[in-house]
Amino acid sequence: MYSLEEVKTFVQEEDVKFIRLAFCDKNGVQKNIAIMPDELDRAFSHGISFDASAINGFGDEVKSDLFLHPDPSTLAILPWRPQSGRVIRMFCDISYPDGTPFEKDSRYILKKSIKAAKEMGIDCYFGAEFEFYLFHTDEKGNPTDTPFDKAGYMDIAPLDKGENVRREICFTLLDMGIKPESSHHEEGPGQNEIDFRYSDALTAADNATTFKSVVEAIAMGNGLYADFSPKPLKDKSGNGMHINMSIRSDDNNDYWESFMAGVLEHVEEMTAFLNPCKDSYLRLGEKKAPKYITWSPENRSQLIRIPAAHGEYRRIELRSPDPMTNPYIAYTLLINAGLDGIRRNLKPGIPENINLFTAEKAVTDKLKALPYSLDQAVSIAKSSSWLKRILPACYFEFDNI
Repeated sequence: MYSLEEVKTFVQEEDVKFIRLAFCDKNGVQKNIAIMPDELDRAFSHGISFDASAINGFGDEVKSDLFLHPDPSTLAILPWRPQSGRVIRMFCDISYPDGTPFEKDSRYILKKSIKAAKEMGIDCYFGAEFEFYLFHTDEKGNPTDTPFDKAGYMDIAPLDKGENVRREICFTLLDMGIKPESSHHEEGPGQNEIDFRYSDALTAADNATTFKSVVEAIAMGNGLYADFSPKPLKDKSGNGMHINMSIRSDDNNDYWESFMAGVLEHVEEMTAFLNPCKDSYLRLGEKKAPKYITWSPENRSQLIRIPAAHGEYRRIELRSPDPMTNPYIAYTLLINAGLDGIRRNLKPGIPENINLFTAEKAVTDKLKALPYSLDQAVSIAKSSSWLKRILPACYFEFDNI
C-alpha cells in the first residue's frame, strides 16, 4: 500500500517513465490513459481528463468530460514491461469536472456498498477461483481453437504444458503485490485454474481485474491466447469464476447463514450480471457448473457450498459466476444481497445433500432453477426493483444480447 508521497518518491527513484491510469467500463473491461511522470502532480491534484463518450456505459458526446484520479494505494509495476524506463499502473476514481463522483463507475458503486456494509458493522471479504483456457495462435498471432495441451484435472508435466505459464503468471502477480493461493491444470484440454486467498472487497475486485490483464499479457508473450469466455469448447468444461465470501461483524455475531440466505434470495436477479454472455448458459448445468438455487455443505453439485474449513478460512462458495462478470458489480450485488439477508434475518432453508448432476428428474423438478438463457436473466434483472435501487440505469442497457 502506497501513499501519495510514496508514489512520487517511487517514480523518482525507480526509473519510472510511463504511468498507466486504469479504470473499467460498465462491463468490467479495463481501459487506461498513460501519462508521463511530469504529469503526476496534476493527476493527483486535479485529475486527468478524458472523453467518456466512447466508453461503454459512460454517456454520450453532449456531456463527455470526466476526470481520472489515481488511487496511490493501488500502485503496481508491470513486470513484463521494460525494466529500464519502468511502467507502473494505478486504478483510478472517476469524477465530473466539479469533483462530484461519477455515479456510473463500477469501482465507485462497489465502494458505496462497502461503506453501507461498514455502517451495519459488517466487513465483507472475497476470494475468486479463476478458470481459463490457453490456445495456440497461428502464424499471424491470431487465436486458434487448438488447446495448448491435452492434459486433464491436476495432471503434471509433460501432459500439463501450461505449468510454466501458470508459474510465470503467479510470479508476475507476486511482483505486483498480489498473492495467488494455488494453481493447477483443470479438467478441459488447455484449461487452467489460479485461486486467490480472500481480501477486502475493493482489493479483491482490483486484483481480479489485474489478474485477467496479467494472464492475457503472459499468454501473448508465450505465443498463446488466453480465453476467459464461459464455454470456449463445445462438450468440454466451461470456465467458471467461483466466488468465496466471508464476513466479520463488529458485534462478533455469526451472520453467515443470513448472508448466504440473502444471496440465495437474490441470485436469480443477479444472474444477468454474474453470467453476462449468451454462452454463459451453455456452461450452467454441465461439467460441475450449477443449475439449481440450492446449497449444501461441501457438495460441488450445488449453487452454494460451504467448504470444509475452520476459523478464518470458513467461507461461502458461490459456483455459478464466470470470468466475464464485472468483479466490481459482482461483489457489489453479493454484498447488498447478503446485507438484505442480515437485515431481514433470512434463513437459507434445508440443504440439498444429494448429487444434483445425477438426481432424478422428479427431484430436480421441485427445485428452483437459475435462468436458462441470457434473455431470461436480463428480463428478470430489468424487472427487479431491488437491483434498481443499487445500480444506475445504464447497467440495465444490456448490449451483449
